[in-house]
Amino acid sequence: MGTRTRTTAALVAVVLTTLTVTGPAAQGAAPVRKVLVVGMDGVNWSKVGQADAPTLNGLSAAGTLGASLLYCGSVAASLSGPGWSTVSTGVWPDRHGVRDNSFSGARFGAYPDFLTRVEQVTPARRTLSIVDWPALHTQSVFGPAIDTRVTYDGDTGGYAAEDAKVTADAVSQLRGSDVDAAFVYLGNTDAVAHAGGTGDAYGAAIETQDAQLAQLLDAVASRPTYASEEWLIIVTTDHGHQVPSGGHGGCGTDDERRTWILAKGTGHAAGARPVDTRLVDVAPTVLTHLGIAVQPSWNLDGRPLAVRAGEPFDALTLRPRVDETGIPDSVRGWTPTGPAGWSVDRSAVPSGGVTEWRGWSFTNEEFWTRAQSDQERENGLRLRGVFAVADSDEFDDLPGGSTFDSTLVSPTCPVTAGGSLSIRYVTHYVQEGGQTGDVLVSFNGRRDQVVKRYTTDARARVESLTVPVPANATSVRVKFRYYNASNNWFWAVDDLRVTMA
Repeated sequence: MGTRTRTTAALVAVVLTTLTVTGPAAQGAAPVRKVLVVGMDGVNWSKVGQADAPTLNGLSAAGTLGASLLYCGSVAASLSGPGWSTVSTGVWPDRHGVRDNSFSGARFGAYPDFLTRVEQVTPARRTLSIVDWPALHTQSVFGPAIDTRVTYDGDTGGYAAEDAKVTADAVSQLRGSDVDAAFVYLGNTDAVAHAGGTGDAYGAAIETQDAQLAQLLDAVASRPTYASEEWLIIVTTDHGHQVPSGGHGGCGTDDERRTWILAKGTGHAAGARPVDTRLVDVAPTVLTHLGIAVQPSWNLDGRPLAVRAGEPFDALTLRPRVDETGIPDSVRGWTPTGPAGWSVDRSAVPSGGVTEWRGWSFTNEEFWTRAQSDQERENGLRLRGVFAVADSDEFDDLPGGSTFDSTLVSPTCPVTAGGSLSIRYVTHYVQEGGQTGDVLVSFNGRRDQVVKRYTTDARARVESLTVPVPANATSVRVKFRYYNASNNWFWAVDDLRVTMA
């Protein structure tokens, strides 16, 4: 696997060095911002590390790399149709409508791709999309408003040969045309994994695409106007593959659900590994770099990759498993202890059951979904990084875990007497049996008031509650109580924001 890219190693070093140059800054001139997004279909990042891939590894060392897992089951299959639609639009399948490779139900009119957004907001900018999976153009994943769309056909001509054509065409366009925002798709890695799994041939395909990426970066750095430009480079994938057999589409393994976004450019710190990245972040990252303000009316799920929410759960130190089985010791993914100011009331929770889920716990997606797959845990789409979970189903997997009643309590927040309090949070609540979820508020430490009750599903939803503040109130605590549960489902909560409306 090592011989294919060694001849490009010197070129890669030059390209990566050149891409850090910001000539306009030295001259005091405002640079012209431009973006290149490269999509590599079905690439497991773990296999990049095992291959001779100096371009990807060099970008990773010099930029930001965020990883996450895909939805599955009732939301969408881990297939290319939903995956690239999520990348292009910045919203999840429950919004863009693509659940499989038939593209039935697509809503690209309401949620267009990021290049079409560029055309809509700044039509003078030149946009480019070059692909060899034709569906990306024929199904309008990247739509007809794009200035230049070039379509090759890997299904007919073979993806190895068509990727070479895509690369040659993109090099010509990037080097010689006045392109402002481009998407380039390479598909052979996915084809090879389907044909023979994720072994040596797959590694060789990654190395070939790594060399093709080096050619694209060289084309950018060779532009006559490069000294007056500021390029953001993004590389991403739509899904992973089962290891070692290859294949994807279901909830069977984390490997087929793994995705990643790699970004190098202004604001993307070298070596940064954010825990709260999601695949929907590509589109807003592109738009923000180009100076296009993301409008609330667009209803995007993503946010720029370089922007951290500052959510206190994400800073928690997570632990390895205790009672859970099927989770490697290397996966540190839970803690019973919240951030400063947060507390968990476990006084009504029995002492038995599974330790990790005794009352509200703090966890991440990989740990929680490995605890039990294919029960909708994977589909808490709008959860990010570390979040809080009350899981009576998992708690009951050991003796003594038959009842669950626990309350998650926020820090004390200041309020203005007589005003309106805004409570915003992400909820992923799946109902079964008699379980109940209450959102409560306590002003100045007084009696709890129920402001929201869950007795039916509220999946992957951003909730916004408005609560009147009593006279003379100066503080509030928000509480999430999950109770009446006995081997029922779960409630996950994230990103609580308490402000005056």
